[in-house]
Amino acid sequence: MSVRTAAPAYQAEDLSPLLDGALARVRAPDVVVAVSRDGRRTYAAGGTAAAGVYPREDLGFALGSLSKTFTVLLLADLGRAGVLGLDDPLAAHLPGLRLPPGHARRITLRHLATHTSGLPRVPRDMVAGALLHPYANGYAGYGRDRLLAALSRTRLRHAPGTRWHYSNFGLALLGPVLESATAADFADLLTDRVLRPLALTGTALGTEASAVPAAAVGRRGDGRTPLPPTDMAAFAPAGGLLSTPDDLLGYAEAHLRPAGALTAALRDVQVPQVRRGRPHRREVHTLTWYQHQAAGGPMLFHAGATFGQQCFLGFHPATRTAVAAFATRHDRTCAVVAAGHRLLQDLASAAGG
Repeated sequence: MSVRTAAPAYQAEDLSPLLDGALARVRAPDVVVAVSRDGRRTYAAGGTAAAGVYPREDLGFALGSLSKTFTVLLLADLGRAGVLGLDDPLAAHLPGLRLPPGHARRITLRHLATHTSGLPRVPRDMVAGALLHPYANGYAGYGRDRLLAALSRTRLRHAPGTRWHYSNFGLALLGPVLESATAADFADLLTDRVLRPLALTGTALGTEASAVPAAAVGRRGDGRTPLPPTDMAAFAPAGGLLSTPDDLLGYAEAHLRPAGALTAALRDVQVPQVRRGRPHRREVHTLTWYQHQAAGGPMLFHAGATFGQQCFLGFHPATRTAVAAFATRHDRTCAVVAAGHRLLQDLASAAGG
């Protein structure tokens, strides 16, 4: 294991035991666990593979579904700017869009952001390929026109706003919605209104970010077979970002201390929107984050995965603590999401004690 600590320079608690424990719980060729504690950053790295030319903590990792939080932050910012309304109908921003019969005209942008639109996880024409070829990238080449055409053939699982059902489909639709509302390209919008204001120079759509020396290579569940970067095409708003551990901690710190042009939007995305499940096992969701109780107050988090990588980001506002964790492997035994979640809980408890 390698450990690196960054400024500010003051005496702080030794996080090594907790970081050692988190790393030990993750099975992957490359593992990075990063912690921000009131602005002081600590990085730990390890894994079963030999170290490469660049330190693991400097690599760019695929964020998968964690990308959704950036897209929804952009949505919230445009809402605050009066460009659109979160409760605008989907159809209002895509004139001429053919919608399926039934409740589809009731779908709002808020429904898309909070996974309450009634849309399935992915369009139906992707399901057969995913079952037959689980490691084939069904998103590659799935363009905007095909995405919108798929909506016209989709039967909603339930009426919008009545139930929660995770949907990459719904989040992907925010891409053309935001482009239509602003007459700008989604990648440019995200860069100009989110990444640049937050000084996230190592984060970008696609397989390369400007300040990343190299991208981490994802692996299959065997931990050995390399996989190419995941091209998300029209699903980029739902899972197409690449970021460094340093940038992702900076992103979390922005949520812990909202400031600047995105202050209102950073606060908006942390407000609870949906509560589901039985009272003793109730899940709470904000506009984009999952929310669980921890010592001293709620922690907010999101996970992400591509075909060969997994990651976790969570933060605990009461103690100004954030945890980011990455692994270059995607299977059920990788455990990076559980390790990151537990580490954040442990840090919250330690601060509270």
